[in-house]
Amino acid sequence: MLLSDPHLELLSPARDADIGIEAVRHGADAVYIGGPSFGARSAADNSVQDIERLARHAHRFNSRIFVTLNTILRNEELEGARKLAWQLYEAGADALIIQDMGLLELALPPLQLHASTQCDIRTSEKARFLQDVGLSQIVLARELTLQQINQIRAQTDCKLEFFVHGALCVAYSGQCYISQAHTGRSANRGECSQACRLPYQVLDDRGRFVAHDKHVLSMKDNNQSNNLAALVDAGIRSFKIEGRYKDMAYVKNITAHYRRLLDKLIDERQDSAKPLTRSSSGSSQFTFKPDPLQNFNREFTDYFVPGRQIDIGAFDSPKNPGQPIGHVTQIGPNWVELQTTDPDGVLHNGDGLCYYNLQKELCGLAINRAERHGKRWRLFPKDALVSLPDLRKDIEVNRNRDVDWVRVLEKKSAERRIGVWAQLGDTPDGLTLTLTDEDGHSATAHAALSASERQLSREPDGVSAQLREHIGKMGDSIFKLLELHVQYAQAWFVPVSLLNRLRRDAVEALEAAREQAFVRLPRREAISPPVSYPSDSLSYLANVFNDQARAFYAKHGVKLIELAFEALQEAGQVSLMITKHCVRFSLSLCPRQAKGVTGVQGTVKAEPLQLVNGKERLTLRFDCKACEMHVVGRIKSSVRQQARTAQGIQND
Repeated sequence: MLLSDPHLELLSPARDADIGIEAVRHGADAVYIGGPSFGARSAADNSVQDIERLARHAHRFNSRIFVTLNTILRNEELEGARKLAWQLYEAGADALIIQDMGLLELALPPLQLHASTQCDIRTSEKARFLQDVGLSQIVLARELTLQQINQIRAQTDCKLEFFVHGALCVAYSGQCYISQAHTGRSANRGECSQACRLPYQVLDDRGRFVAHDKHVLSMKDNNQSNNLAALVDAGIRSFKIEGRYKDMAYVKNITAHYRRLLDKLIDERQDSAKPLTRSSSGSSQFTFKPDPLQNFNREFTDYFVPGRQIDIGAFDSPKNPGQPIGHVTQIGPNWVELQTTDPDGVLHNGDGLCYYNLQKELCGLAINRAERHGKRWRLFPKDALVSLPDLRKDIEVNRNRDVDWVRVLEKKSAERRIGVWAQLGDTPDGLTLTLTDEDGHSATAHAALSASERQLSREPDGVSAQLREHIGKMGDSIFKLLELHVQYAQAWFVPVSLLNRLRRDAVEALEAAREQAFVRLPRREAISPPVSYPSDSLSYLANVFNDQARAFYAKHGVKLIELAFEALQEAGQVSLMITKHCVRFSLSLCPRQAKGVTGVQGTVKAEPLQLVNGKERLTLRFDCKACEMHVVGRIKSSVRQQARTAQGIQND
């Protein structure tokens, strides 16, 4: 996959096969989905039969299905993972997304392998290594800048993938162990407890409050809508939407949004020296206007793509703050009067509103009934007003659920079709119809005409409006008529019943031709002899959890290999999370920010901070040279014992 490759891939998530089918319908070039086990979202598993159903639908459009097999695996799970890989291959999956390098030591089917986000790919050395051991597509860390992406592109020729939308993990993916340390639920095994979304007291090294009840590890949501062209130029070819836990409406809306943006970019560069194209077939038409603001979000950030920014955190609340809708003008015994910001704004029964109370906490206001009173709205909340703290006159109100929007996306909201050119001609014994699609596949159907059916058309060229209408009725097929050419020796009148049969036969034959021509993605060959890993030692951060993974790294020159965090026997202070996000920087306490401030330069040091939530206490340590933050804590003894038991380790 060279930088000059013109194919852009929109990669959408699917919690289940039905959502995956809608992702394809709304323009996805590929869909990633969990199988029945070993996917890094434990509550988003799907049967092999459902994967097969999804693959059959996607392949009609040359869209691809990537299945997540991206947890780290115990020794006793390896054989089950190998068997599942073969089942998924037979079901039609196009690639496996993996984290555990032990899988590369197994007899896997000839499926393409992709590197999971859990592989934590931040450097060109690691990206090149994963490419050279046989991975065809690698998803880069969300924290990278355009410059860093460019550097990786310069050292690789595999396909580069990048997250462009959705929730952000504050830690480098695969480098977060808080959930495992505190609850025994491993994020690397799909069971994250999301400690990053909790509120914390932030204390300095003297115990003084720096921040009170702030969600300082909670990031805003990723949105790269304005950076797609720059990402293409940097070498990204697969644009990934986060969200295997998200609902149907989210996948429909966000897929449609990025489909439009990528299509616009493709159109703009059609006549350039390096034109672009999509990597699947057909085009989607929507019954709605895509809008990312309508789905759950924590407000948006483009994170580190343009460089380090201060405003990337959702510190006040990890909830959806919605969009401004108006302000309170009056409060009655069981109603609230609202003046909308837009005089033409409409509120609905069932809308969800919210506001910030005096503690800057987000409070919900679900509406049972909405009535227009002149230029204002009288709203009857679902809950009693006494249960809504600090709701008062002049307070700003947002809407975070537009029930009218929800209802639109509950219905059929898109149609995807592949354009075809039709040629109708006559033969000595009847008619032929040839359909040629936009990918160059062709199929022909023939229908005999009896002597009694051979009648000349009253139209001078034999191409009546009725003829065009019935050839163009593609029904529930995946095709749409672009143009009809008629080549008659004589201008025949054709019965409608015969036209319909001819069209149905041609459509069926073209579908069969496309299916016959479909080609599975090739597996990338690993370089032989085995290339060396960029380092000769690995800490627990490498997530080596089984003997095959250990053998893999040993084969590639690693001499010292620690066990994964999930198997650690020690309960001392360790880094439970490593992040590019810096709490000091976000709170304007970074020593580098102090440079140039009179009387401050050289006096501020990056001393540790403490995070406190109930009985949980974490230490923030700052690696200013690397511009990274470590969240340090201790493994709970009870959790430690659970891990030891799971590994078959006896008490000392």
